Amino acid sequence: MPSAPNSSHNASHAVEMAQQVLRIEANAITALAERIDGDFERAVGLILSSSGRVIVSGIGKSGHIARKIAATMASTGTPAYFVHAAEAVHGDLGMITHDDVLIAISNSGTSDELLTIVPLVKRQGGKLIAITGRPDSPLAREADVHLDASVAEEACPLKLAPTASTTAALALGDALAVALLDARGFGADDFAKSHPGGALGRKLLTRVRDVMKSGADIPVVEESATLAAALLEMTRAGMGMVIVLAGGRQVAGIFTDGDLRRAIERVGDLRTAGVADVMTRKPHAIAPERLAVDAVAMMERFKTYVLPVVDADGVLVGALNMHDLFRAKVV
Repeated sequence: MPSAPNSSHNASHAVEMAQQVLRIEANAITALAERIDGDFERAVGLILSSSGRVIVSGIGKSGHIARKIAATMASTGTPAYFVHAAEAVHGDLGMITHDDVLIAISNSGTSDELLTIVPLVKRQGGKLIAITGRPDSPLAREADVHLDASVAEEACPLKLAPTASTTAALALGDALAVALLDARGFGADDFAKSHPGGALGRKLLTRVRDVMKSGADIPVVEESATLAAALLEMTRAGMGMVIVLAGGRQVAGIFTDGDLRRAIERVGDLRTAGVADVMTRKPHAIAPERLAVDAVAMMERFKTYVLPVVDADGVLVGALNMHDLFRAKVV
């Protein structure tokens, strides 16, 4: 059973411990950055030249880190998956082919499970990248490329639990994934394709045309319309605005709730006013193929909640307001 809590332990001591842990782990990553050299470049080249996939393996805490690195690579353009080192020696080794690259993670570089599968992987032609804290370890010596993830000390006060060492290995894996992403020219559209679900997918995949009002749902009046007619159309559509057209479907202006308040202050009696007298001319507009998040940015930048949607010829094809973006969960 664990020993009884120290009676002198208090909140301030917990804060001090937390700060110490973060400093130790931050120092470990800083030191790691200074050791990035030609070996890292060779590791990236080895993966890029491979026609297979990246298999990331480890055991214990290193296994958890390996699983996360594999997931990050897979979502950023490098086909990868995790194989548990212990399961590999009981059949999962068959998942690894001669075209693959194995990334083996072990702080000590002496994990029996990894050392058992490494010769078998290399015998069939697979390549090995080892991430260890000991450049002179057996695993490092067997590797085609060794990446040094050694740390000066663990953040655990007992110097036993993997803390700074697992942080360093994780950071090094992230560095590999991002370097590969950059080398492959992996962009936002590619990222969206592997993240179609949830808020991230919606933000990266949703286009203006997917959420805009179109057809009869667009509130429109001609430039010659009275203000009264414009207000009736605004009420019908329920978008808080009406788009004013000139010469067919060309946008001449926009009239919003805000324009109505300003018109009351400026004009007074609006019974005989035309919409052209009080509308905002040359309003900001957006193209239907733009991302919906671009519409959000435009609305925030120009302090508006509505946008006409026009094609390349300036012809009105839709209307968009902030409520449409809220409903689509883009905001």
